Amino acid sequence: MVASATTPFSVLIREASRQQHTEAEGSAFMGALLGGRLGVDAYRRYTEQLWFVYRALEDGAEGLAGDPVAGPFLRPELARTASLERDLTHLHGGEGWRGSLVPLPATAAYAGRVARLVREWPGGYVAHHYTRYLGDLSGGQIIRGKAEKAWGFARKGDGVRFYVFEEIDNPAAFKREYRAALDAVPVDDLEKQRIAEECRRAFALNTAVFRELGEEFPLSA
Repeated sequence: MVASATTPFSVLIREASRQQHTEAEGSAFMGALLGGRLGVDAYRRYTEQLWFVYRALEDGAEGLAGDPVAGPFLRPELARTASLERDLTHLHGGEGWRGSLVPLPATAAYAGRVARLVREWPGGYVAHHYTRYLGDLSGGQIIRGKAEKAWGFARKGDGVRFYVFEEIDNPAAFKREYRAALDAVPVDDLEKQRIAEECRRAFALNTAVFRELGEEFPLSA
């Protein structure tokens, strides 16, 4: 889809990344995880990868608060790092996990890209922000429900707090506001195309993480 004055940016960015979004959702690893064919160790490893990515998204992002492009998206109720750390403490059975975590190569590349954009390109940061947080508010709720059922986590409790947005009472309304902010982003059509392309890249980076997780947790024949 080509950007134009008549195409809302929220529609452009969704349609531009539809194929990559479908590929990420259809990964073998995520299908096996949600299908109950992998153990809690795989879920823990996945949560560890998320921690690296969200640290990159949130560490230093306050420097973008006054930016006209990225600033409107920096909503404190979206912050996930603290929830991820609480989940990981539960999943590891204590506080000593931080020094032992090692990102997968794909995760390191993903987090590195995000950290660079925080410093260098607000529009590109918005692409990753949109890809992650709106996904968490939508499909992430499916993961939460599956995890609670498969591994006995308390409903919306430790182990799945990453997926619980306690400060967002109406996720549907919040997503509408977010898309309105996308439509109002103060950039020209060329920059919108660049942001949409970075959104595709974000999904590809996420898919690469799933691929490496699948290699680490292969299903038995």
